[in-house]
Amino acid sequence: MEETRLRSSFIYLANAVNDLRGNWLRLALAIAPLVIAAGVCLLPDAVNLQYEVVHTFRPGLHSVAGASSWGAWPSAALRAAPRPFPHWSVVVLHLLGAAVTLAVNLVGLCALQRIRGGKRAGSLLGELAAVYRRSGQLAKAFAWVVVLQWLATLIGFILLVVPGLLAYVWLYFAQYALICDERRGWEALLHSRQLLRGLFLKVAVRIVVFFAVSSGFNSWAGGVFFAVSLVLGGVGLVTGLLWAAVLVVDLLAVSVLYATMVFVLAAGLRLYEDLALAQRAGASAVAAITATASLSRQAT
Repeated sequence: MEETRLRSSFIYLANAVNDLRGNWLRLALAIAPLVIAAGVCLLPDAVNLQYEVVHTFRPGLHSVAGASSWGAWPSAALRAAPRPFPHWSVVVLHLLGAAVTLAVNLVGLCALQRIRGGKRAGSLLGELAAVYRRSGQLAKAFAWVVVLQWLATLIGFILLVVPGLLAYVWLYFAQYALICDERRGWEALLHSRQLLRGLFLKVAVRIVVFFAVSSGFNSWAGGVFFAVSLVLGGVGLVTGLLWAAVLVVDLLAVSVLYATMVFVLAAGLRLYEDLALAQRAGASAVAAITATASLSRQAT
């Protein structure tokens, strides 16, 4: 039986670029509500930031000579003043933001599956409704698969770092198995592990390259947004609309992050399709060999 040959990492990335370039409007429309939701979750931080900046530079809040003022910044007066949003609400919204980020995987995979399957609604709004309808149908199963992934990976890292990394790679395609092949719960995890049988190193190298490229892009984008935030922050401080400036930067940064996530998902989907195809081809070859052997025994 011939050894399974996978395409290079950059071929998968190039194919992902083609998927995004030809369908960027569909994918942008699919993740746009999630970008807005994540921006809303970050808004309390922006409002609290404006509050702290305004009160820090308020005349008379600090004394010029006392080390107790600048040495213990922020001052006791500032610490005692209540923030517009309490700490617990910010924490809750951060958790909701993490859930929104996780939902990008679900919505992105559902959108990409429709693209790869050649499915298209009559309008962009119809396409958006189809993607979110499919996402809603799989939301509970998706959440359970993610929990199982995290638990298995966490247990691996608790034991040792290496088992955690092995578990992460073995279970990497569990979400793909759910979206593409309707494999739920433990079946999705076992299917992901089965796909990597005999191909672990090849697949692991490609996954590392995917994330290296996306991390490098996000690092450059992060530097750009930091520079932009300095300009918008100064404008916002002067105009009294610092929260709006921070919110704009947050929305732009979240948009780039989510777009990069979809890019990695698209490359991973291409790789998953090749692995699934190789598994089916291998199963067919084994079945053919078994059938031939049976006929030979009957002939003798």
